Amino acid sequence: MQTERKYAFRTELNLTHKPDRRISSVDCGKDETELTDDWRIIIAKDASIVIANAAKDLAEYLSVSMNVACGVKKADGPREKKTITITIGENKKNLRIPGSYIVEAGNESIAIYGYDARGAAQGVYYIQDVMNLKEAPCFPKGTFKREPLFSPRMTHSGWGLDQFPDNHLKAIARSGIDSILLFTKDVDETTTGYLDFNELIERAASFGLDVYLYSYLKSLKHPRDKNALEFYENSYGRLFKECPGAKGIILVGESCEFPSHDIVNTTGSLDNFNDGLRQPKPSPGWWPCYDYPEWLDILKKVIHKNKKDAEIVFWTYNWGYAPEKDRIKLIESLPKDVSLLVTFEMFEEMKHENISDVCMDYSISFPGPGKYFISEAKAAKKKNIKLYTMSNTAGMTWDFGVVPYIPVPYQWGKRNDALHNAREKWNLSGLMESHHYGIYPSEISELAKWSFWNPSPSPEELMKQIAERDFGRKSASKVLKAWKLWSEGMDDYIPSNEDQYGPCRVGPSYPLIFHPDITRRFEPQEIVMPSVRYAHFGSKIVKTFYHPFENAQQSPGAMRYPIEIKHLSKMLAKWNDGLECLEKIANDVPCNKKRNLEKMLALGTFIANTLKTTINVKTWWILNMQLFNEKNKTTILNILAQLEDVALKEIDNAKKTIPIVESHSRLGWEPSMEYMTDREHLEWKIKQVRIVLDYEIPAYKKIIRLG
Repeated sequence: MQTERKYAFRTELNLTHKPDRRISSVDCGKDETELTDDWRIIIAKDASIVIANAAKDLAEYLSVSMNVACGVKKADGPREKKTITITIGENKKNLRIPGSYIVEAGNESIAIYGYDARGAAQGVYYIQDVMNLKEAPCFPKGTFKREPLFSPRMTHSGWGLDQFPDNHLKAIARSGIDSILLFTKDVDETTTGYLDFNELIERAASFGLDVYLYSYLKSLKHPRDKNALEFYENSYGRLFKECPGAKGIILVGESCEFPSHDIVNTTGSLDNFNDGLRQPKPSPGWWPCYDYPEWLDILKKVIHKNKKDAEIVFWTYNWGYAPEKDRIKLIESLPKDVSLLVTFEMFEEMKHENISDVCMDYSISFPGPGKYFISEAKAAKKKNIKLYTMSNTAGMTWDFGVVPYIPVPYQWGKRNDALHNAREKWNLSGLMESHHYGIYPSEISELAKWSFWNPSPSPEELMKQIAERDFGRKSASKVLKAWKLWSEGMDDYIPSNEDQYGPCRVGPSYPLIFHPDITRRFEPQEIVMPSVRYAHFGSKIVKTFYHPFENAQQSPGAMRYPIEIKHLSKMLAKWNDGLECLEKIANDVPCNKKRNLEKMLALGTFIANTLKTTINVKTWWILNMQLFNEKNKTTILNILAQLEDVALKEIDNAKKTIPIVESHSRLGWEPSMEYMTDREHLEWKIKQVRIVLDYEIPAYKKIIRLG
């Protein structure tokens, strides 16, 4: 098994194109145009930087991936033989949608016509995609008109939080995404420190990408407060005065809440504690306050003063649990020139046998849409405002927090189909395709790219082609079977807060905390996982003292956990069956594709080990609760023996995960947390559990004998 140093995945992401994709035994058919070394790429003398960059990218692709030397030439005039011409304007009567394109392929020439420069660039990437699946520099003859079905399509960086080197921007553009997201605390300040916003905006634009600023700005004034206008002019207004190239701003309650006057439903304050007491009401960021439209109006005023066409995107992520009437009333009162973003699957209530569960955060276990999304989508359509959704279709959710993507393509296919249905029913037009875990190139992001353009091949045919390309024709059927099993397994995943902020967030590095409080220093039971000082969140978004986070919409943890263990065990069985399918093809995968198999096995094994940890952690909690309530010494000692058995299983699981994360450097890492499940964290977990086994449980046994 290959070993990678930390952050080696960035070297892979920095590769503009995968080398040597071409298979010499693949011949072009009579109905295909073959590109050879005597072809040239032609762009106009006054071509924009987007088209110039796309032409360079095509030349590099042909050289690196297809071993075809094809230079770029600037020239005006009639089309020549053996040329790929990239242009805009011509044939525009047949192109009505920004970003669309037409590709005309004849015997000795190919012409790409874009509605605009971005469309022309996407036409270039389409040619590359077709050749990648063919594994040869061949393109079918004919005329192909394609139109994007969603825009904007937004993503955070998968290279590093708010870090966008040129090659990552290129990869994002090639994935069909047209916008990037940038956390913003102030002008030129992200959550990780200084960044030249205008320089990034300029570089992104050169690859056909817009930049949306994701607000972390403080909103300390109510719109009616004295000097409120001046305050917001100096924050949001100044932001667009200094960065007029930004496309728009994303506003979500938890990141930019304001001191609302809605004191019936909220604290009206940004502080959740008063005299040290937890407040029974949420702060304004977690409720659809009636005066959010006032706040949006003052933001509109100061933003549009500096950039008239800046888009303001209002996201209702934090209050999907609130009564529908309150949420819809807020939407009905929104300004018409504000775009509404609604999360697709969250807050959906689900039944598992005799218990109730809720989709508490981003998950692909439920493809969606949820009732919360549907209710607000209907209201947006009625009000005739733009509707966007958080779809996570770049391939990640919080189901498993430190993996590059979740390899369940059939489940993602259901999500894509549901998004198309929402587009037809409620005019869904834009997508946020990742949270801060970003985008990593995968079969999932590739499925989304094809799906979100019209026309596109069927998902089943596309998955077959991807499996053949990445693992070889002889192995493809086994790969598809593994993907099918894993996709079916997601039906048994239950997205609770304690799992998605606990063992599922970091996997086998998650600690096992002994619940009896054996200490002379009166320390809290929650322990802090180590994390690097430069991480935005680090371990702050990991809750280590596992217990139920109870919710009015779900059954109590004591009722849920036995059922959840049962379902997770079923999921683990299917996951292991999928791994077995992949292990069987080890000798059949071509040499140049074996690394693809190694990485898929590592990813699948990491997720399987995470499921084992989650099952063990739930069992650990149940046994600790039994321990607290048991009075019989013999029974208590038996419970302690069971706890020791769980602890030993988890030590073994952590040990077995070390070579897995060392074989694939993206495993165990997430942009906002940095590494949380590398060798060091897994060894930390082993050390922590050994303390429980060697000191805490023996100490408790002594206490029992005293009784």
